[in-house]
Amino acid sequence: MNDVRGGMLSPWLQRRRLRMAPAYVRGRVLDYGCSDGQLAAICRPEGYLGVDINQRALDQARAARSGFRFATSVSGQERFDTVAAFAFIEHVPDPGAWLARFASLLEPDGRIVLTTPHPSMGWAHTLGARTHLFSWDAHEEHQELLDRERLHELASDAGLLVETYRRFLFGANQLVVLRRVEEPHLSKAA
Repeated sequence: MNDVRGGMLSPWLQRRRLRMAPAYVRGRVLDYGCSDGQLAAICRPEGYLGVDINQRALDQARAARSGFRFATSVSGQERFDTVAAFAFIEHVPDPGAWLARFASLLEPDGRIVLTTPHPSMGWAHTLGARTHLFSWDAHEEHQELLDRERLHELASDAGLLVETYRRFLFGANQLVVLRRVEEPHLSKAA
């Protein structure tokens, strides 16, 4: 299974990210960029959808977690209480568009839960990738490392609020929980 996860410390890093999840992941869960489906361990089979473009990872996920649903895409008609995207947002060319897409998949009280490396530790990611501690492929796929200010900006542009922000792994990673901005209630009395 290590070929899906990358460098020597990649499984450890994945476990550390997943340890953050139980406090924030609830209800019906979309695990976007699910890899081999580790987040499914804290979810109900009927309330989980893991999405990834890596077919080998999906095959491993299906073999390890029968009864859970894994796919290469998600229908725009489905709604989720939690959209989890761990170590994903830094790999896409337009993270704001992805946040807006994730927001469109949320139930009214839903949350988006992200983890992403902090840019101040970019040097450590590069060094770790060069020494095969972390995945070189994942490192090379980084499009933009987002700091707290940029995450707030992108969230605001997507109609989202940062509900929770935490750095972990000695500040090298960030956990961000987002929710939709509540629209003012219109009075029916006019």
